[in-house]
Amino acid sequence: MKQLLPALSFFLLGFSLFAQIPDSELNALKDLYHNTQGENWNQSWDITTQVTHWKGVTIENGHVSEIRMLFNNLEGTLPASLQNLSQLKVLELSFNKINGALPSSLGNLNQLEVLALNGNNLEGTIPASLGDLKNLRKLHLSSNSLTGMLPDTINQLYNLTVFNVFQNNLSGDLPVELAKSRSIKEFIIAENNFNPSKEISTILLSNSASVDLSEDNYYSAQKPIIAIEVEEGN
Repeated sequence: MKQLLPALSFFLLGFSLFAQIPDSELNALKDLYHNTQGENWNQSWDITTQVTHWKGVTIENGHVSEIRMLFNNLEGTLPASLQNLSQLKVLELSFNKINGALPSSLGNLNQLEVLALNGNNLEGTIPASLGDLKNLRKLHLSSNSLTGMLPDTINQLYNLTVFNVFQNNLSGDLPVELAKSRSIKEFIIAENNFNPSKEISTILLSNSASVDLSEDNYYSAQKPIIAIEVEEGN
């Protein structure tokens, strides 16, 4: 029996460590809860319980790797402390009531692959720091109230496959270098006030035409989805 106790203690300790996350990450989640009226969410968290029980949160190797809470009635602003989720790969908070500006601190999420905030009430400009998200594959910011010009740093998102800023109040020039990227599959920019660009149209149509749609590859080909606006006659 005495021999079993150390083994049992080790097992319980190991389980406890596996279930926990760093305090900085736990506090970031709690900040998100409090900033967006977590008590009124459709699926709320009991923040007195272990984080492994919180719906929409995925834990891998002792770190928060995903937050997925679509249509969950989040209302309020995103806390700057989200930057402390150092291993976060997916932040999916679409179709809620999130308002205010996009925190520039989101650019510190070095592992982020998906940033999806469609259908919220976001205002202000897109922070240049998002260009630091070198692992980002999907950027969804459609149907908000974002304004101003796209930061030049957007062109640095070389791994981006989806660029979706549909239906905002964005203006200025479009990211030509991003449009040239062979990684881009969806480039969705309509319902904004961008400067008309025949160059962008030509680039995207050229990329689309280069996709192999032969009989052997017809069903596996992924043709880019293009939603752009140009002046009539251009």
